[in-house]
Amino acid sequence: MSTLDLLSEDEQFVVRTVREFVDKDVKPVVRELEHADTYPEALIGRMKELGVFGLAVPQEYGGTPVSMPCYVLVTEELARGWMSLAGAMGGHTVVAKLLLRFGTEEQRRRHLPRMATGETRATMALTEPGGGSDLRAMGTVARKSDDGYLVNGAKTWITNSRRSQVIALLCKTDPDADPAHKGMSILLVEHGPGLTVSRDLPKLGYKGVESCELAFDNHRATADALLGGVEGQGFTQMMKGLETGRLQVAARALGVGRAALEDALAHARQRESFGKPIWQHQSIGNYLADMATSLTAARQLTLYAARLADAGHRVDMEAGMAKLFASETAMQIALNAVRIHGGHGYSTEFDVERYFRDAPLMIVGEGTNEIQRNIIASRLVQRGGLDV
Repeated sequence: MSTLDLLSEDEQFVVRTVREFVDKDVKPVVRELEHADTYPEALIGRMKELGVFGLAVPQEYGGTPVSMPCYVLVTEELARGWMSLAGAMGGHTVVAKLLLRFGTEEQRRRHLPRMATGETRATMALTEPGGGSDLRAMGTVARKSDDGYLVNGAKTWITNSRRSQVIALLCKTDPDADPAHKGMSILLVEHGPGLTVSRDLPKLGYKGVESCELAFDNHRATADALLGGVEGQGFTQMMKGLETGRLQVAARALGVGRAALEDALAHARQRESFGKPIWQHQSIGNYLADMATSLTAARQLTLYAARLADAGHRVDMEAGMAKLFASETAMQIALNAVRIHGGHGYSTEFDVERYFRDAPLMIVGEGTNEIQRNIIASRLVQRGGLDV
C-alpha cells in the first residue's frame, strides 16, 4: 500500500505532478543553484504555473485547495528536490490560513486571489534580533495614528521577505498589556516608506531563498491592515498559524530525510568493498534499516497530525511532536548518509553534504525543538495524558 492511497485520486494527481516537476526540473539544476546561492526564479515560476501557491486557498478565491495530508506530501516532494523550494511556500501558506480563519472578507478578497496564483507572495515576521521563541518579549510596536498605525521595531530571519508583497507582522498594539500576549496583533504590512529590508543573512544551508533582517522606522500601516479588525488577538492567531507552520517544517524534514535515504541506498547498492556491495556489510545495512524505519515513523506521525488538523482539532501538541521527531530524524538520516558515502559524503560533488547542511534548519526553525518539548509536556499535563 502506497502512502498516496490515503488521498483521493485528484490529490494523488497533485502529488505525482509535483514529484514529476522535482525529478524533471529541479534535480538537474539544484546543485548549481545551491552552490551559487542563486534565487530559483524559473523554478518558482513553474511552481506558480502548477498552482502550488494556491493549495491552501479555496476555489472561490481562485485556489486549488487540498487536504492537509496532501499538503504535507506535496511539501515532502518539494523538499526532496530542494528544501529551499518548500521554504518558498511555507510562510505563504501560513498567511493564507490566517486570512481564511481570522481575516475579514475584505482582507480575504484583497489578498487571496493574487496569493493563489503566486502573483502576491506572503510571509510572516515573528523573530526579533533580541529573542526568538519568546514571542511575548518582542519589542516591535504599532501605535495608532489618525489613519492607521505607525510601526517601529526590527525582525530577523524572515524568509522571502524581500520578494514577498505581504508580511504578516506580529507586533504589540498595546505595549502595556498584562499579560503581554493580550496586547499583540497581526498587521498585514506591505513594502513602503519606513520598512527596510536591510540585508540577506548568510546561512549554512537553505540557500537560494533569502532570509533577511527587517527594520521598521515609523512605517505606516493602514487601519484595514489589522488582521480580523480587532486588536489583541495576534498571539492566539499566530499560535494557530504555527500549527500549520510546524506541520510544514515536519514535511520539509521528511523530504530532506527521504532524499538522503534514497541517495544512501543507491550508493550502498552500487559501491563495492571486499568483493560485495557495501549494503551487505552489516554495519551499513543496519544504518539503512534504521533510516528507513525512522523515516516511515516520522511520516506517519506527521500525517496523523495533519488528519487531526483537517478534522478541526487543536494540534499544537501533535504538530510539535511531528516537527520534533521528523527534524531530529532528518538530521540523523543525513549524518548516516554521509557515513555511508564515506569520503564522497564530504564532497560538494554529491548532494548528501547539502542534506546535512539543510537538516539543522528544521531543528531550530518554527520554534526550536526545545520549545516543542515544552509545548508537548504542557499539553500532556493539561490533557491528563495522551488521547488514545
